Amino acid sequence: MRLKDFSQLEWELVPHDVEKLTPGHRLCAGCGAAVIARQVLLGTDRPVVVCCPTGCLEVSTTIYPFTSWNVPYIHSAFGNAAATISGVEAAYRAFKRRSKLDREIKFLVFAGDGGTYDIGFQALSGALERGHDIVYVCYDNEAYMNTGIQRSSSTPRWAWTTTTAVGAQSQGKQEYKKDICLCVAAHRIPYVAQASPSHPKDLIEKARKAFAVKGPAYLNILSPCPPGWRYNNAGDGMKLAGLAVESCYWPLYEVENGSWRLTYTPPEKLPVTAWIKEQGRFSHLKPGGEGDPLASFQESVDTRWEELLARCGNKGASLDVWPAR
Repeated sequence: MRLKDFSQLEWELVPHDVEKLTPGHRLCAGCGAAVIARQVLLGTDRPVVVCCPTGCLEVSTTIYPFTSWNVPYIHSAFGNAAATISGVEAAYRAFKRRSKLDREIKFLVFAGDGGTYDIGFQALSGALERGHDIVYVCYDNEAYMNTGIQRSSSTPRWAWTTTTAVGAQSQGKQEYKKDICLCVAAHRIPYVAQASPSHPKDLIEKARKAFAVKGPAYLNILSPCPPGWRYNNAGDGMKLAGLAVESCYWPLYEVENGSWRLTYTPPEKLPVTAWIKEQGRFSHLKPGGEGDPLASFQESVDTRWEELLARCGNKGASLDVWPAR
């Protein structure tokens, strides 16, 4: 995505002198991760140290002896990216105390949902609790895409993955998607936000806020995945990300010092079928019948949307919605 596409931004505020993530990587055509990384990196003009655990972004941008990164970069194990960047940030503070460094440096993690919601959650929680001055970005493609499209706790209910098969005995994943932002916000860190690459102005502004706060900041960003979501046209990724927002499956909001705020309200809330019908991982879902999965999906989206409205201070919403999840 070229900078000229961000027509709604004030150009003088966008640091774009050096590409921190360059072209030439080997991510799938249409992958959301590279778009997300580049948009997030537009949120600061400070030097950045990036840490990536094993995952799609890591394996595709650092194939030895090549790299697509124009910044210091650390590859960590699958589950310890937050611990790794915490150690780097702590060493940086030690150097500053000893007057061995005087530059303002930012510390950033890019991790997938497997390395965030699941394997890396303990390390993430520890880093947040300790209060490290880091920005943690989860590019959420809703499964373990790099290792074969296995389900994660981020995978939505009813979705096909290679470990939640579809057939006579199963209709895809049966468990609900984890609400990771709610988990992170419970740590009472300065800044938490959910964003989508389909709305670049919103995403870049949230990245700016995340880099500006002192202490931990967390960004949860939807990342379309052509092979995992099973859509045919690789160019449809941003369209699908946008439909997720417009259907309120993926609402855009932020939690700033404990205060919840919607940053975008769809002018006309679309049915969730507008989003799922474009993806092969949901093609087995049919309307009607016992335990209608499409009706259940819509009910879950509506319930979580009403819950979010209540957290953001909407007077017509109620937090008493947990039973329907």
